[in-house]
Amino acid sequence: MKTCAPLLLLAIWATSARAQDLRDLCPARPGLGTPPCIVDKGHVLAETSLADWTRDDAGGNRSDTVLTGDLLLRYGIDGKSEVQLGWTALGHNRERDSASGAIMRGHGTGDIGLAYKRSLVNPDGAGLSIAVQPFMTLPTGGSAIGAGDWSTGIILPISAEVAHGIALEFSPEVDADVDRDDSGRHAVYGSVAGLDVDLSDAVSTSVALSAFRDDDPAGHGTALLLATALAWQPGNAWQVDLGSAFGLNAHSPDARVYCGIARRF
Repeated sequence: MKTCAPLLLLAIWATSARAQDLRDLCPARPGLGTPPCIVDKGHVLAETSLADWTRDDAGGNRSDTVLTGDLLLRYGIDGKSEVQLGWTALGHNRERDSASGAIMRGHGTGDIGLAYKRSLVNPDGAGLSIAVQPFMTLPTGGSAIGAGDWSTGIILPISAEVAHGIALEFSPEVDADVDRDDSGRHAVYGSVAGLDVDLSDAVSTSVALSAFRDDDPAGHGTALLLATALAWQPGNAWQVDLGSAFGLNAHSPDARVYCGIARRF
C-alpha cells in the first residue's frame, strides 16, 4: 500500500492538472447566437434541450411545438477548430383552427445538422474572439418538424469583452433555406446581437435581439425576437440553463421557453 500511495497521488495530480489546462466551459446554449469559442482538443461537449416549447398565433391558427432531446455534440479537432453534429430526438406539433376548432397533430424526429467551426482570433473566447462556421442540414426528419430538403449556410461568430465579466456577441448569418412549398431554396440572412454578463463565477445571464430576413417566394418577412437566458455552471464540466424568447412582430413566433444541460467529456 505504501508503494501504491505515491502512484495514486501522482494520478490525482495529473488529473487535476489536465482539468486546470482546459478552457472555460463555453456551450452554444442557452443564447440564440453562436459563440466563437472552440472545444478543447480531444474533448466532447454534449448540449441537450430537456424541453423546448414554442407558441405561434397567426392567421386564425394557434401552433404549439414541443421539442425533447434537441442534441448538439461538439468535438475539438485541434486547438482552433471543432466539428458539430446536431439532431432532435422527438418533436410534437399541434395546430388548432380558431374558427372551426379543428386540431391537427404531428410528431417525429428532426433533421441532422453538420457544422465545422474554425477560430480566426482567440479560440478560447477571451478578449476579441472571431470564428467562422459553415453548416449543412440533412433532411432525415419527419414532416412534423423536418424541413423536407437540405439547407446550408455560414455564420461569423464574434464576441468582444468590454469590461470584466461583460461581453458583446454578434452572429451574422446567411442561409440557403428550404422554400415553404419544398420547390427549392431561398436566402435567409440576419444576425443575433447580445450582451452577456457574469453575475458570479458560476452564474451568468444574457439578453439578445435576433433579426432575420426571410425571402421565401411564398411570402417575405423579417422575424424579430427578444431573448433572455440564465445559466449556472456548478463545476468546470457542467451547465444547467433556462431561456425564453418573445416575438416583436407578426412574422415572429409569439413565445418560446426552453431549458437544458451541457456536459464536457
